[in-house]
Amino acid sequence: MKVSVSMYSLASTIKKENWSVLDFIDYAKSISLDGVELLDFYWKTPNDKEEEIKSIKEALKKNNLEVSAYDVSNNFVKDSKEEHDKEVLKVLDGIRVAKKLGTNIVRVFCGDIDENLTFENGADLIVNGLKECAELAEKERVYLAIENHGLLAGKSDQVNNIIQKVNSPYVKSTFDTGNFLLVHESPEEAFEQLKNEVVHVHFKDFREKVENEQLNGFRSTEGIELIGVIPGDGKVNLEYIVNGLKKVQYNGWLSIEYEGVDDAKLANEEAVNRLRKLLNEEGGNHR
Repeated sequence: MKVSVSMYSLASTIKKENWSVLDFIDYAKSISLDGVELLDFYWKTPNDKEEEIKSIKEALKKNNLEVSAYDVSNNFVKDSKEEHDKEVLKVLDGIRVAKKLGTNIVRVFCGDIDENLTFENGADLIVNGLKECAELAEKERVYLAIENHGLLAGKSDQVNNIIQKVNSPYVKSTFDTGNFLLVHESPEEAFEQLKNEVVHVHFKDFREKVENEQLNGFRSTEGIELIGVIPGDGKVNLEYIVNGLKKVQYNGWLSIEYEGVDDAKLANEEAVNRLRKLLNEEGGNHR
C-alpha cells in the first residue's frame, strides 16, 4: 500500500500562504510521500487547465511522485435536469483530467437530500448520474470511488446499495474512516460492509468536542460536534482498518485527510509517520 496526502488536508496553509498545486507537491516531497491527492477546486485557471496539468506532471516527475486520486466535488441531487446534467459533466471532466494526471481513481460524491426532493428520488438521481458517468469510466478504466459523505451516502449500507444498483465494475468506494462517525456508524463495522468494494482510502479521525471548548467542528446527524484530529488521536481504530485492508490484500492508496485546527503541515507529517508505522506492524492491540 502506498501513502499520499489530500491537498485538502492543507486547506488552512493553502489559504494562509496562497499555495498552488506546485507548492503542495513540494511539501509532499519534503515529507517523503509516495503520491498526492488533487482536487477539482484548486485549479488557478479551472476553465483552461492544460498548462497547469503540464507543469504539474513535470513537477510530479521531478519529485518522483504519483497522483493517488483526483477528487470531483459533485452533487447529483438537483431540482432540475439541467443542473443534474452539469454535475454529470463535472464527473466526466474529472475522468479525463484523471487520465491526464496518470491516476485511475476519481473520488466522487453523491449528494444530500434536497428540500424539494424525497429520499427515494434523491437516491434515484444519484444512481442515474453514476450510470451516465460509468460508461466513460469503463471505457477509460477509471474508477469512480464514492466517498461516504452526506445524508444520502454517509452510511456503509447506503454506499453499498448505490454501488449494487449502478452495477459497474468501475463504481466502487472511497472509504473515509472518519466520516462514518458523523452518521454514528462504527468505522470498523462499516469496513466489514464495504471491504470488498474499496479502491481508495481516506485516513481521517475525529474526537467529540469538549464542553465549553472554543472550536468549530463538524456536527453529526444527531447534533454532536466532532473536532478533526491527527489520525490516531480520535475515535477511529486505525489499526483495525489497516489490518483489515491487509487481509483483503488491498494494494491501493491510503490518503491522509486532516480536518483539524492545528498547524496543517506538522499535523500531516505526523499523520504520515503514524500511518507508515501501522503499515509496518504485524498486528497487536495498539490504537
